[in-house]
Amino acid sequence: MPITSGTIELADLVQALIRHDIVPYLGPGALNGVVDTANGEPMPAESESLILAMNKGRPMSPRLMWEFPRAAMDVELKRGRSAVNRFLDETYGKRSWTRAALHDWIAAVAPPYVIDINRDTQLQDSYAYCPHTLIRGIARIGGTDYRFRIHAHENGRYTEIDQDDVDPNLPILFKPMGSPRPDPTYIASDADYVDYLTELMGGFGIPRFLKTYRQARQYLFLGLRMTRDTERMVLSDIIYAAAEPAGWALIPDPTDKERRFCDSKQIQIIEADIPDLLQAAGVLNEEQASVK
Repeated sequence: MPITSGTIELADLVQALIRHDIVPYLGPGALNGVVDTANGEPMPAESESLILAMNKGRPMSPRLMWEFPRAAMDVELKRGRSAVNRFLDETYGKRSWTRAALHDWIAAVAPPYVIDINRDTQLQDSYAYCPHTLIRGIARIGGTDYRFRIHAHENGRYTEIDQDDVDPNLPILFKPMGSPRPDPTYIASDADYVDYLTELMGGFGIPRFLKTYRQARQYLFLGLRMTRDTERMVLSDIIYAAAEPAGWALIPDPTDKERRFCDSKQIQIIEADIPDLLQAAGVLNEEQASVK
């Protein structure tokens, strides 16, 4: 049942998530505080940290530093697509990371549908204890009209399945930008996004059952700044046919650009962040929530 009341508090969103009335949509900020267990380095997730990690800590030109897909395209043109995929594999598939507080809470709440535009495995780890359906985006792959792969998870293993074989009663994890597990697949460079977004807009980036399931849903955008065009285009197509309002975005100090975009998509901005939500959920105390 869509939430239609005027003023929404963080406690209301917490209860809506617990009741499974709204869909979490996770951006890079969902991984704030996650560090390498061996050396304490923060996990690269948002554009700038990903670019620096991919380029051995060295900044690239200002034009490339603005958005990871641009930088990844530059690396792909110079060193090949495999160089970008190898970096993502090593970052998210081979290193050991601490857990994000948000992901631990999501594991406890267990929403039936979660969208995660990050490329790590924390969301999959949150659902490793139970059967679920994993959907990941693909790009520039021949032999199929679709731009997704689907895996069923059961007894600790993933098995690739056709969209007609999905169990509609299982939780759905949608990772449009890919992940390293069960095998690596990523949307990373500009060329990947062009191919993926073209098919997403054409209806071939989302399985049929999900097109039906997502109708009249509401979303809570967590850890996602609405400033980059590629992320905004992905969002617009993924939440197509949402309810009114489409949802809420936790954005501290939103820019005018973010306000205009959210208004155009019927997304209501709440000037707060993930630690504030977790404090409202009783996961963090006031002192912990103030460390952002």
